[in-house]
Amino acid sequence: MSDPRIISVTLDERTILWRSADVEQERRIAIFDLLEDNHFAPQRQHADGYAGPYKLHLRVEEGRLALEIHRADGAPLETLVLGLARFRRPIRDYFAICDSYYQAIRNATPQQIETVDMARRGIHNEAAELLKERLEGKIDVDFDTARRLFTLLCVLHIKG
Repeated sequence: MSDPRIISVTLDERTILWRSADVEQERRIAIFDLLEDNHFAPQRQHADGYAGPYKLHLRVEEGRLALEIHRADGAPLETLVLGLARFRRPIRDYFAICDSYYQAIRNATPQQIETVDMARRGIHNEAAELLKERLEGKIDVDFDTARRLFTLLCVLHIKG
């Protein structure tokens, strides 16, 4: 029976040097929302027909994102590695707009906050579409799952 969803997600904490309270909150929300509702269906067929649910471990190594996919019991299934060159600019832009957003929350008018938030959502949505495109043929994900995975990808890129 097929159950194409993530039931657990972890990040390689060795690659994360520092997180602000704002970033930690974004990480917690992304993981909570991801586990509440996601569609995650690796396209590789397994000999025994296993089709979920999945445990996912994310890490960044040598400029590549590794998605370590495990069965519900923790047994490894596969590791998918994606080059991150096409994500450099979206990640940089997302960090910049998030900084502006957190500053706006503390100092700006509601209209200014809304303007910055709309820009932040736009960048986030574009990056999610790029991630969906890069996963095509490897893992089928819905848009919301891609958005949350992009948030976690950004968390992995924080260097302090």
